[in-house]
Amino acid sequence: MPGRAAIRAEAARLRGTFEAAGAQPIEAAILQPAEVLLDLYGEDIRGRAYVTSDMLRGEQMLRPDFTVPVVQMHMHHGAEPARYTYAGEVFRRQEDDPDRASEYLQVGYEIFERDRPAASDAEVFALFAELLAPLGLRAATGDIGILMAAVDGLRTTDRRKQALRRHIWRPRRFRALMDRFSGRAPVPESRAALLAHEDPLGDLPHLIGLRSRAEIAARIDALREDAATPPVAKGEVALIEAILDVRETSNFALERLRDIAVDMPAISDAVDRLAARMAELDARGVDVEALDFEASYGRTQMEYYDGFVFGFYAPTRPDLPPVATGGRYDALTRHLGQGREIPAVGGVIRPGLVAALGGLS
Repeated sequence: MPGRAAIRAEAARLRGTFEAAGAQPIEAAILQPAEVLLDLYGEDIRGRAYVTSDMLRGEQMLRPDFTVPVVQMHMHHGAEPARYTYAGEVFRRQEDDPDRASEYLQVGYEIFERDRPAASDAEVFALFAELLAPLGLRAATGDIGILMAAVDGLRTTDRRKQALRRHIWRPRRFRALMDRFSGRAPVPESRAALLAHEDPLGDLPHLIGLRSRAEIAARIDALREDAATPPVAKGEVALIEAILDVRETSNFALERLRDIAVDMPAISDAVDRLAARMAELDARGVDVEALDFEASYGRTQMEYYDGFVFGFYAPTRPDLPPVATGGRYDALTRHLGQGREIPAVGGVIRPGLVAALGGLS
């Protein structure tokens, strides 16, 4: 891996390019309030973040990424439209791969723009593609919004749809839920026994662990309601699986998704957004006929994205993580905006990996 001086020089070059594209340089605190990140990602974030605390500020995390603090800053006092860039360290715990860095530099480019989402998506991707072209990277794209729209269109209860949406980024859990909701997998024996018992709470005390007796009773009622819900139709399950199987160049993927939308109209708007984005990419010189699209791309590591997602990879170095990643995160601005929201898209580049692959100079 190149030395820190070379990596910082690459970061400065990247940030300078983003400033030349109209982005305002900003800074973000290294220590971030843990409460916000836990609220967004749940306890899973503890497994990949460094956590500390003090008596005055409570639990804090070393900055795992820049997107959350950038969104918070913009929602408090940002103008519209806005473009931002930043460069700095992020910190990720590594428990499985000792060769992966737990501290590394990121350089980012973010757009907050209300009226032209497809154009904003294309601007970020095309800028990254042009900037990284000397490295000969492979680009991958996807769209989490299509799967979200498909889940929202299922003819089942809101409770089931919420559970599926919550686990879109956990493919194994998502599939297990689909199997259970469709009747392809049996109800776990422990749950079946609980639901069959006339008085499952019996003589349990008022408080069990951190949950009250009333909370546990409400959960049991919800499980009983779910058990009485008809299974998700086999045809709808097949359509969800057909979406997840889409892995083509963008033009062929669009044709396939349009075919699926005939039987699942709920995804039509999301597919139209994909078509609009492809037109904008084409207008910016991106070869969409050669651009890979995978409907399930981004489901394992891009938890706050809810639309377009992309990544750039070194085909000769499969041992390396992606050199750059990004996507659309409209829902995050809604969550952090306390009632306000604005469409937003952005991405990050790892200058250390850029330097390791020969640099852009």
